[in-house]
Parts: sequence; structure tokens; C-alpha cells
Amino acid sequence: MSMSRARGTRERLVVIGGDAAGMSAASQARRLKGPDELEIVAFERGHFTSYSACGIPYWVGGDVSAPEELIARTPEEHRERDIDLRMRTEVVELDIAGGRVRARDVDSGAESWTSYDKLVIGTGARPIRPDMPGVDAPGVHGVQTLDDGQALLDSLARTRGRRAVVVGAGYIGVEMAEAFVNRGYDVTVVNRGKEPMSTLDPDMGRLVHKAMEGLGITMVDDAQVTELLTGDDGRVRAVVTEDAEYPADVVVLGIGVRPETTLAKAAGLPVGQHDGLLTDLAMRVRGHENIWAGGDCVEVLDLVSGQERHIALGTHANKHGQVIGTNVGGGYATFPGVVGTAVSKVCDLEIARTGLREKDAHRAGLQFETVTIESTSRAGYYPEASLMTVKMLAERRTGRLLGVQIVGREGAAKRVDIAAVALTARMTVEQMTALDLGYAPPFSPVWDPVLVAARKAAAKIQASLR
Repeated sequence: MSMSRARGTRERLVVIGGDAAGMSAASQARRLKGPDELEIVAFERGHFTSYSACGIPYWVGGDVSAPEELIARTPEEHRERDIDLRMRTEVVELDIAGGRVRARDVDSGAESWTSYDKLVIGTGARPIRPDMPGVDAPGVHGVQTLDDGQALLDSLARTRGRRAVVVGAGYIGVEMAEAFVNRGYDVTVVNRGKEPMSTLDPDMGRLVHKAMEGLGITMVDDAQVTELLTGDDGRVRAVVTEDAEYPADVVVLGIGVRPETTLAKAAGLPVGQHDGLLTDLAMRVRGHENIWAGGDCVEVLDLVSGQERHIALGTHANKHGQVIGTNVGGGYATFPGVVGTAVSKVCDLEIARTGLREKDAHRAGLQFETVTIESTSRAGYYPEASLMTVKMLAERRTGRLLGVQIVGREGAAKRVDIAAVALTARMTVEQMTALDLGYAPPFSPVWDPVLVAARKAAAKIQASLR
């Protein structure tokens, strides 16, 4: 198919990827420019668009009854907005010099070229699948897309066994462990780190470890998986480490993700040390005037350390898409960066973090002090007050807040938002102690746990200056 066409005055925007970043960009661009000004063609290789991948563990665990509940906008709804959305179609080549993309129909294999005036790359991230025997056997699953979630549920329906092994103890691993507990499975989590949740410091991860064991989950830390054994039927039957073997009827890989930038790198687009695309503040790919990128395939600026990071979160992807769509549509918007805020839970335990861990601060060359406090979610005398642990990092001498981690029960996770705002505003821990936060006995002690930590950190900073 020839790439030439009569364009007239109408531009064509091509979007690669039909989830958060790509379709947010397409939708925002359509709000700003009608079909007579801007033609929009979007390619998605899967069966779903604009969905919450973060909700997959809760669908698997039964908190969400159907995948449709996780979909914000269907392909039909996008098409009603004059977006030419082509499902089950994978872009396999970018021709930057020629301003075109080559796409392949996943089912038929038919290929065609589509030219563009402006290009948005929203190819997301791919789960890490270690190169080891048995990793591609039936019964071994990643959970990155709704298609993955459906494949896992179909697999569970085909097997009678009730033993689940989760490899990895990050956000996905912990959430999938809970999902299997909710389904009545015997759950083992095999983790390469010394404690679960490597996004926390090990002393805070230890609290998560204890809570997971309290739920009946077998925790295996500091263990390297070497192979996955299969049975006579070819299906996975065990996970093997250097020291032991763990029977498994189903295995979920929760080892993490990497930016999906294979196409972009093949086309010569710039990527950073984490393999993510590099963009400017307007989310334009560096050195390319008419190409934008957003979501899990890009690296973003960490406002605390000043370094580039790869963080795969739907919150960022949707913001990236809004920024990109505004710029593509003729407006102006920027994405300044992140402070690294994330929350999760395992049953009733809430886990939150923002800013830098100790090893992040060391890597950035910062000198810092740490404090850890234990407080309650409500006034101590109010019924059902629960304990929470808050760890805080502050820069030595300046007292600038560097990071906060919170592990506790009811009311713990969203308290991290206080710290996220303080980090963005580059506040010191002393300035934080004066924050006018909401108080009533059912919601908080007189001194909120985050402020208790800030007071202790401020005192430690002052003592270090003497």
C-alpha cells in the first residue's frame, strides 16, 4: 500500500497503543480539534481499550465481577468520537524518515502502511519474564493486560489444584497473593529481595512480611528461582529455587515490568538508562518535533532526586495523555515530573510510599537523617484506632523532606498524600510541623502520624547542627 494520499489541510495523528496514555491523548486532541481538522488513527493489539490494569488483581480475587467494570471507554465509544480505532492490530515498524508506521492484523497477518503528520507512542510496559526452563509452560502467567487477566482466570477454571506460587513481591506480587488468598488457594510468595516490597526500605518491608505470614501466606525471601518444573501434561507443577522446590498448580510472575520500547529503539528514538523513551516537559520525544510519548514506555523526572526514573502507573499515564493531547491539539501543557507516590494493600494492611528510599538518597549523593515512629489512625481513646508506622527521610542540614513510607491499617495509605504535596513544594520537615491538617478523634490523633514523624525529624536535624 502506498503511503501517499491527498491530505488537504487536515492532519493525521497516529496513536500506537489503546490504553491510558494513548487514548487519553487521542481523546484530548479530539476535544480541541474536530474531524475536519485532525484525523485520528489508533492501533491496539489487544481486545480492550482504556482499561485499568491496576484493577486486574481485584478482578482475579473476586472483588470485581467482570472485566467490563475495569473499562473506562470501549472501542465503540472511541469510534463515536471520530477516532479510527483499529483493534487487534499491532504496529511492527516505525519509519521516522518517511513519516509512516507498518501495522499487522494480529488475526489475519495482513500488513499495511499508514502515514502520519503527528505520532503518539503509548506502547506501555512488558512484564519481565526470566529466561529459564518452564517459564512459557501452561499455567504460568503475567498480569499486565486484561487479556492476561482473562487468560489467568481461564487457566484457574481448567485446573483443580489449589496451590498458587507468586514469583516476586512487588505491588503486583503482593496484590496477586491477596487475590489467591481470597479465592481460597494455598499461597507461596518467592521473592529475590530480603523483604517484600522493594519500593520500601527493608525495615518497613519487614512489616509487610509479618502481615502476609499472618494471612497464612508462605513467604520465601532472599531466594532466586532457577526453573519451573512441568508435569506429564506439560503444565507447570513446581517452582524451583537454589534451595527448595515449591509445588504449584498456577504460577504468577510479579517480577516487575520494563518499558516496551522495542519499536522505538529500532527506529532510533532516544531511550534512557531504564530503557524508557526520553521526552521533554511537553512529552515530546527529544529531538523529534512531531513525535510524543507517554505512559509506561517513558522515563520521567524525579523531582526529589533530579534523576530520570521509570514508574509504571496509570495516574502518570493519564496525565501524560492529557498533556500530549493538549499539545497535539494546538494548546500548551507540560508534565513537570513525579515524586514517586504509590499505595497498595494486602487484605487490611495498607502500604504507602513517596519520595526516596535510603538507597535512592545514597545513589543521588544526598546526606540524610531517618526517623521511624509508631502512632495511631485515630485518637487513641476512639474505638477501632489502629497502629501505623511512619518512616521519614530528611536532608541533613537543610531539613528538606526526602521521602516517607507508611505501613498500617485503616487510614494509613492515603496519609502519604500529605507527604507527596510537601515533597512537590520542597518543604522542610520543620515547615511540615505547622501544616493545618484536619483533626477530629474519629479521623486522627491531635498530632497526625505524619506530623509526629516530621517533628521528630526536625528535632534530629536541629541536633545534627549543634
